[in-house]
Amino acid sequence: MSAPSTAKPGFPASAKPRKSSALENLLGMRPYLKRYPGAIALGMTTLLLMGLIGNLIPLGTGILTDTLTGSPRPFAHAVGESGAATVGAGWLTRVIPFYQPHSRNTVMIYCLLLILCIAIKGVLSFWTRWVLIGVSRDIEFDIRNDLLQRLLILEPEFYVRNRTGELMSRATNDLNNVRMVLGPGIMYSGTTLATMVLALSVMMKLSPVLTLWVMLPVPVVFVVVRHFAKVIHDLYEKIQASLAMLSAKVQENLAGVRVVRAYAQEEAEIRGFDEPNREYVASNVKLIRNWSLFMPSLQAMIGTTFLIVLWQGGHELLRKEISLGALIAFYTYLGQLVWPMIALGWVTNIFQRGAASMGRLTYILRAQPQIDDRNAKPALGTVSQGEIEFRNLTFRFPTTMAGNSAAPAAKSSVAGNVAGNAAGNGAGASHGSSNDAGLGGPTVLHDISLRIPAGSTLAIVGPTGSGKSTLAALVARLWEAPEGSLLVDGHAIREWPLESLRRAIGYVPQDTYLFSETIGENIAFGLPQYDVARVREAASIASFDAEVQDLPEKYQTMVGERGITLSGGQKQRTAIARAVIRDPRILILDDSLSSVDTQTEEKILSGLRGVMAGRTTILISHRTSTVRDADQIVTLRDGRITECGTHDELLARGGYYAELYHKQLLEEELERA
Repeated sequence: MSAPSTAKPGFPASAKPRKSSALENLLGMRPYLKRYPGAIALGMTTLLLMGLIGNLIPLGTGILTDTLTGSPRPFAHAVGESGAATVGAGWLTRVIPFYQPHSRNTVMIYCLLLILCIAIKGVLSFWTRWVLIGVSRDIEFDIRNDLLQRLLILEPEFYVRNRTGELMSRATNDLNNVRMVLGPGIMYSGTTLATMVLALSVMMKLSPVLTLWVMLPVPVVFVVVRHFAKVIHDLYEKIQASLAMLSAKVQENLAGVRVVRAYAQEEAEIRGFDEPNREYVASNVKLIRNWSLFMPSLQAMIGTTFLIVLWQGGHELLRKEISLGALIAFYTYLGQLVWPMIALGWVTNIFQRGAASMGRLTYILRAQPQIDDRNAKPALGTVSQGEIEFRNLTFRFPTTMAGNSAAPAAKSSVAGNVAGNAAGNGAGASHGSSNDAGLGGPTVLHDISLRIPAGSTLAIVGPTGSGKSTLAALVARLWEAPEGSLLVDGHAIREWPLESLRRAIGYVPQDTYLFSETIGENIAFGLPQYDVARVREAASIASFDAEVQDLPEKYQTMVGERGITLSGGQKQRTAIARAVIRDPRILILDDSLSSVDTQTEEKILSGLRGVMAGRTTILISHRTSTVRDADQIVTLRDGRITECGTHDELLARGGYYAELYHKQLLEEELERA
């Protein structure tokens, strides 16, 4: 299994790119925010209106208090010898309408206004959440689509360096954290800012001295928030990495559960899961410890502020420097600021988590596929003949597989599996620039020169790890061949548009992959729409139709995850039918008959002969009975072509192919004996 890597796509594994800051990670959300300017503007407008209406409520409470206490004017600071108010809250005192001390009408009017303000604030609060949370869901949808689109075009090298479980963790847990920033994070940040600015502006009019006392703890709050923000960000990055590792471990164990059970390794796998699980828990406990220190510290400073207001405000009230209504309004405003101050800590946590997660998502979103159409010539159209030519091709993988560069054989096997999975998903791509630059592991294919005429059949045999699957994957451009070393219809393979090239190829990888759909849908995977007649025809060619007809639901039978309900031979025949149904100009069968018996193999080959006629076919197999009718047969050993010729010619030479033929012939005779 490949170890996770922090190397950026397009960089050698040894490179250590600069770690992005939280702000840089958060700025990665801008392109998505720009898609919804109208909705965001509407949401922020309702948010500001909600803050404005909310800030009228404490004023109404203060006015009611001054009305009941008989203050000549609302928020009057001092009263002269004549009994008239001489000092007030400036323009705020003068603009308040309908005020009369000890007036029932004033009390009724302001009670009704308070009820109206509360109702309007409730409506605006609903619309603010509806719009901004809705935008966050829309952006989550966009990011998820972009992630899938990016993952489908990235090269096999990317999936060698990044385990499936880790990528799944980024696409679920990390994406949810980013959504929290875009929804609650932005909404509560805006609410906090609007509430604080509006409240403090009114509080300054009510009592500048008290407002200055309230602002005393602010620098301490800033230092505390800044310290804990960095700690939480670093811890959450570590937690997300640990969670990704756990997800990868679980995914691998679930995918290979039959192997785990067959080797009675349940206890060993549980023990192997225990250590990273404990590290994950320990990191979370450390995060909780810091979070537990952060929130009480914030609440302690908030409580201190309330005590300061009661202390200083009480003295001002006794000295008649502030009215009771102004003090009540001031205290109510301070109460309104409690939630923004608490939200400041919560939002800090959301933004730090979101920044760490956005950085992990950006790693995928900015990954660039190295196989693309940069050198393509659209005028070439589609592959019409299917002639293939290798010219002195020498190839090595652009990355070290499984963290081990020891053996080309192992590399070839991994490449075949990765490329096969990519082809099954329609997602193959590779890293050509690294290969051309000479990076990566040891050479897998050496000086391959071979021409496959259009409409002919080439068979490739050789021991395991000799490079057979790699050669086939290069034709499908799942890995990038060196410049000028591989031609299709007389043109360099890089000149063909990827879509037209791959649509011209029917590829059956060594590692058969089936989707968790019906048999019919798996066969019709490459068609624009489901066609029952073509599905049955393709299944008949693969000698599979009769078996499907015996199933209770026939072609509507669900195959289970990765085709778990089918046998190895049935999965291979489904994959063959999936390749044949596309009517490709080039057909690649990579050891696709290894799981069927010789009789079934003969039936399949008999059905394929009609399909192979007039098509260029590459047939890879360990059985000489499979390849004996090919127009030319090559033997690969250690990545080199050691023999080339027809079946009879190779038998006459008495080399590796002849030895393999006689050995398999003897085995068949012993089985019949």
